[in-house]
Amino acid sequence: MRKKIKKQKNLRKLKITFYALIIIFILIMANMFFLGMEFQGIARSIVIFLTFSSWILFFLLGIVLIILAVRSKVKGKLKIFLMLTGISSTAFFIGVVFHNVFYALAIIFEGITILKYLMEALHVIFFFVSVPISPIGFLVGVIGSIILFKRGKKKKRK
Repeated sequence: MRKKIKKQKNLRKLKITFYALIIIFILIMANMFFLGMEFQGIARSIVIFLTFSSWILFFLLGIVLIILAVRSKVKGKLKIFLMLTGISSTAFFIGVVFHNVFYALAIIFEGITILKYLMEALHVIFFFVSVPISPIGFLVGVIGSIILFKRGKKKKRK
């Protein structure tokens, strides 16, 4: 009996983290539109603070989702989709950071040809990880997880 209650609590934590990730993702996408607008003074600072804090929260929730998916008794395709969602949300932040680091290093090593091209190649790779690959992986993971969550509810009802 206790194992069943613990399993339900873990699944509940997993779902709360999962849906929180979706909400933060939507806020990040909405916030991207505000970054293009002209803000002055404190309004600009607020928008920038909200942007970076939502990215950090997205990253941390992704780590929590990965941990919960590994620890929970969830198996099969649902576990794969949940892991894909968590890994994609963490890879986005890591990709952005490393893209900027390697871009800066490419500028620093401008005089050393081999290092310059290596750093440029790495910053391009991390750009592709953070911009097209991570969001697509996140959306695939979210859609797959939602479908499998709904299927699980239908099976319990029968």
